Amino acid sequence: MAFSNPSQSQPLAALASIAMRIAGSIIILSALLDILIVPIPYQLGERSWWLAFVTQLADRGLVPLVGLALLFAGYWVESAGLGKRCDRPQWQTLRFWIAIFASVMGLVYLIVFPLHLNNVRLNNIDLQERLTQEAQQAETQAQQQLSVEVQRRRAQIGQLLTATDEQLNQAVQSNLITAEEVDLVRGFRENPDTLDPFLQEQAETQLAQTKTQILEQQDQAAATARNESLKSGLRVGLNSLLFAIAYITIGWLGIRLLSQVL
Repeated sequence: MAFSNPSQSQPLAALASIAMRIAGSIIILSALLDILIVPIPYQLGERSWWLAFVTQLADRGLVPLVGLALLFAGYWVESAGLGKRCDRPQWQTLRFWIAIFASVMGLVYLIVFPLHLNNVRLNNIDLQERLTQEAQQAETQAQQQLSVEVQRRRAQIGQLLTATDEQLNQAVQSNLITAEEVDLVRGFRENPDTLDPFLQEQAETQLAQTKTQILEQQDQAAATARNESLKSGLRVGLNSLLFAIAYITIGWLGIRLLSQVL
């Protein structure tokens, strides 16, 4: 049975340590660059900007965590495989500042957790108000359109009231109007006072149907908005909380263990 020579494994351990530290550093820097560059231009006063920023921060949270794991693994290989010990004070070592970085990242995620939930809540309130305003505007437009339609209908019936029975019959034969409409016109001739109530009743019926459709569409849009807000709050918020726990655990545990080793 052949046993590996410790002197031969040391170069491999050194290479593995350097490779893991370089990879970890690149991963962390790349993730930080994405987090800082993608949100440009910064709009700190805009709630929509904060929602997008925190969402991206939560989506990229795992990448620096992997980088930290590689960095600490690289230092462990250096310590265990090469037997190197650092005689410098704790605060002068890169490992200490890596643990500080992990703690800072944990605090950032811990802060954005309630911030994002509050922004999602406020954004949902604004969206519900906007949907209500849009529904009110749609109702106002429907009323205006119906008013114009009533005027047009009144003018059309007024022309038919002046037509002779022969002209009405010709219009029916030409499919310009129906026989039921001719009966209505003859009824309006006999009782002119029934014309306005008839048109008003038709307008109110059509307006009620339009309002019902608008309210149904508003309710569907509001329910969709609430569901999207809930999913965003749960996904981004819980991910931020989990990353906060992970980073803080690595950071403070790293500081504590390094103080015992160094």
